[in-house]
Amino acid sequence: MTTTRRATLVFYSAMDDFGAWQTALAAAAPQIEVRLAEDIEDPALVRYALVWKPPTGFFARYPSMQLVINLGAGVDSLLGRTDLPALPIARLSDPAMAQMMAGYVLMAVLRHAREIVFFQRAQRASRWSYRHPKSADQTRVGVLGLGELGGVAALELARQGFDVRGWARTPKTLEGVACVHGLDTLDAFLAESQILVVMLPLTPETTGLLDRKRLQQLPRGVCFVNVSRGTVVDEAALIELLQSGHIAEATLDVFAHEPLVADNPLWAMDQVLITPHLASVGLPATAAPQIAENIRRVESGETVLHRVDPARGY
Repeated sequence: MTTTRRATLVFYSAMDDFGAWQTALAAAAPQIEVRLAEDIEDPALVRYALVWKPPTGFFARYPSMQLVINLGAGVDSLLGRTDLPALPIARLSDPAMAQMMAGYVLMAVLRHAREIVFFQRAQRASRWSYRHPKSADQTRVGVLGLGELGGVAALELARQGFDVRGWARTPKTLEGVACVHGLDTLDAFLAESQILVVMLPLTPETTGLLDRKRLQQLPRGVCFVNVSRGTVVDEAALIELLQSGHIAEATLDVFAHEPLVADNPLWAMDQVLITPHLASVGLPATAAPQIAENIRRVESGETVLHRVDPARGY
């Protein structure tokens, strides 16, 4: 009796729980075999890939690849590769990811708006120090990037009562958010932000966008939050401006080089909170049905949902 060999999805991520994804995908797409790269016996059976930052040359051994799904929102590691032919690349668009990101951004903004760094310093000195809190509407928060994640975060901040301003490359309309667009408005947008939240995708246009000159447009005493990509920002200039006090505090989830090296000056700054690129991650239980739907679409010759446009970078 001949056994039908199932199409295979290859999984690669140094950060995610393979077992959780395998279980979720087994329920959502039982017709697909889900395997780690090192367990693939017949590369020709691999039709799909679910990956986060796969190494150089990863896709070269899979000649039958039909769809690549990125485990996060940022797809920069999948663009401009020589081992990946022209085929659909889909990003996860899971509402749970947007909610997770909005929660992280709200945490960071509240941390700065409620002066938690001041109270942490007082605690370490065993000093009872009082500062009267301001109402949320007295704090101007600039959200730089109003895409799928940035838009949800901006709306959540507005819901909490903050004075939210948003910047995007193209026109956007969000209730309760004063939106501007275009590079000609960027400097003025930066200059009025008391807390800046960076939520841009990494593209050729955004790489290095926040260089030294633009960071200096921020008002002295600004607080800085980056949940975008480290290379959107001139990290050396950011460090210098934190050391000088021009940027008073920062919450950083992304860096130019990850993991952040042990001798990076950011580690020693008590006004900086460092987290290891976890502001928003794909959750197997909620994302697996979307992955299964895109596999079904590929098998049926239909258009893939949430397809990445390589020319735009997202």
